[in-house]
Amino acid sequence: MEGLSTALLRTLFSYFFLLIIMRMMGKRELGKLSVFDVVISIMLAEMAAMAIEDVDKPAILYYIPMLLIGLLEIGLAYFALKSKKFRDVVAGSADLIIENGEIREHAMRRNRLNMDDLMVHLRQKNVKNIADVEFAVMEPTGQMSVFLKQPKDTVKREDMEIPESKPVGPVFFKGLPIPLILDGKVRDEALKKIGQNELWLKREIRKYGIKDVRDVSFCSIDDRGIMYLDKKDKPLQ
Repeated sequence: MEGLSTALLRTLFSYFFLLIIMRMMGKRELGKLSVFDVVISIMLAEMAAMAIEDVDKPAILYYIPMLLIGLLEIGLAYFALKSKKFRDVVAGSADLIIENGEIREHAMRRNRLNMDDLMVHLRQKNVKNIADVEFAVMEPTGQMSVFLKQPKDTVKREDMEIPESKPVGPVFFKGLPIPLILDGKVRDEALKKIGQNELWLKREIRKYGIKDVRDVSFCSIDDRGIMYLDKKDKPLQ
């Protein structure tokens, strides 16, 4: 019974102790924590669990390191407020994944993103078509901020002398836009779904001045037959 009562008291103390430390650190909601914040939170939770379970050792052996970590986080947050370079090193910085409607492959590689990951992020923002995106920013928290293109209908097309977008060819499906090329590789099953073949696809991308599908980073088509195409970045020198 003595061990049980000690564990219960440590549990109560750990709860309020962690609550105070987290309040001191000014923690944000979990979905907005940086990688560094998540590591700190895991360390505090682990030490609190050890303090509750290991009743044979003095609790102070665990609570002092927890307090030290809390103070360290507060100190780092202070320096981060004073120096952007320090803030970028500790918490990371935002990175443009899509800029002016074009995918930045170098930025995707830096953030360990592939095309499937990008499409998941966009769908989570209720974006069906990558062609509708003006900017997409990968935040330090791992979340993506998406800014859509302004509707073209706010200005009359005849005033801007921009021709109406036309379908590239007949399509026979309904639903979300279908990726036809991912990272320079043709998706044969996608072509079958829209009732077309690789010869048709090569003919269409030549209209963009592209002779080889391997030079295409991403290509998709929607159920209206409107194609979106993004070329690969040139390799860095």
